[in-house]
Amino acid sequence: MPVHLTWWLLRPVELMEHCRRRYGDRFTLKLPLQRHAVFFATPAAVRDLFTGSPDALHAGEANVVLEPIVGRTSILLLDGERHVRQRRLLMPPFHGERMLAYVASMCEATRRAMADVVPGRPTPVQPIAQRITLDVILETVLGVEDPSDRTSLGQLLTELLARSAHPLLLVPALRLERLPWTAAAQGVRLLQEVDRRLYAFIEAREVRGTREGSDVLAMLLEARDEHGMPMSRVELRDALMTLLLAGHETTATTLAWAFGHLVAHPDALARAHEEVDRVFDGDRLEPARVAQLTWIDAIVRETLRLRPVLPVVGRVTKTPVVVDGTELPAGVMAVPCIYLVHRHPDVWPRPERFDPERFLNHKPSPYEYLPFGGGARRCLGMAFALQEARVVLATMLRQWTVRPVPGHRTRVERRSITLAPAEGMPVLFERRDASRRAYA
Repeated sequence: MPVHLTWWLLRPVELMEHCRRRYGDRFTLKLPLQRHAVFFATPAAVRDLFTGSPDALHAGEANVVLEPIVGRTSILLLDGERHVRQRRLLMPPFHGERMLAYVASMCEATRRAMADVVPGRPTPVQPIAQRITLDVILETVLGVEDPSDRTSLGQLLTELLARSAHPLLLVPALRLERLPWTAAAQGVRLLQEVDRRLYAFIEAREVRGTREGSDVLAMLLEARDEHGMPMSRVELRDALMTLLLAGHETTATTLAWAFGHLVAHPDALARAHEEVDRVFDGDRLEPARVAQLTWIDAIVRETLRLRPVLPVVGRVTKTPVVVDGTELPAGVMAVPCIYLVHRHPDVWPRPERFDPERFLNHKPSPYEYLPFGGGARRCLGMAFALQEARVVLATMLRQWTVRPVPGHRTRVERRSITLAPAEGMPVLFERRDASRRAYA
């Protein structure tokens, strides 16, 4: 396999940093079996790509590698009017008062997962956070309340993600899905079982009705486009799969990175404990008080700056375009490089330093800070993800503190299109002394 492709798949951070040092804020990677990718690492270039004509810059086409799992009608793969329609249908559940209704589920899922933690034992954060966020997304999206249903479907989705995480599966020619013993073939069988369960949920919900439901599936079943048409069964399946997969592992990864920063910065951790003690009422977090978690929010946002879960997004040029003075022909992949923009020294003083203070009195532009993409393609679940990360982190820190595992060195590993901490970010959890908590 060619060197650049191997480097991009297995050591993407090192490759991006190497290319910036050698070539500057614009460079091209020629990846066999894929389009030539022109990387851009300045806010000006990001602005041009995020505000450019959606007819000239196709984001859905850039995400085609995700089609085997999320489906061809997923909002991630659509462009043009089809994307606009799907986005309008999906938007209502993730805005306004509905967001506050999810706080109780987030807190309860966190307490359930943390009940199994053994104090003082090295414990990877990622699997715990993934269990929490998966429980939350199953309850809020599908309305799954039965613990056994939540466990069985959660296990299926977790195994599917694990089978799909290997970087080599991003190259279609290397999937070898027809060989029954390969990870890709096993993933296909798992996907078929997940699909069976999802279609059963859709059918059962249609029979039961949606009046009493506040979950996303109920709202999607009632949604109609401008012509009065509902979503098809396939569209519902693809929307649910997109929300289930994109809506839980990414937040879990952010939480794992956040704990890695906190164990390395005791002052930031102590300040987080002070804030949660002030905001919580006993061990209860009132939904209306989530907005008071300003330091927790700053930790989450700074974590997303330093460790964006998605290092890049893409736009396929359909016509010639100019990006920050660079002329691109049709048919190339223009890549706003989130990772490098977030560490640009002209934008972020001392960019390698973990400093949540950056986000307390400063709101960066959407072209300087873009962990959820941007423009008309910005992640629909951004508000949900930020709220969940705040609530889960605060709930964990209300009852637990953390210390580093002696000798552990943090490494980055690629999990499909995301960048996660290797080994799940192990830390030492310790229970906080309840008598020393300053109850609000």
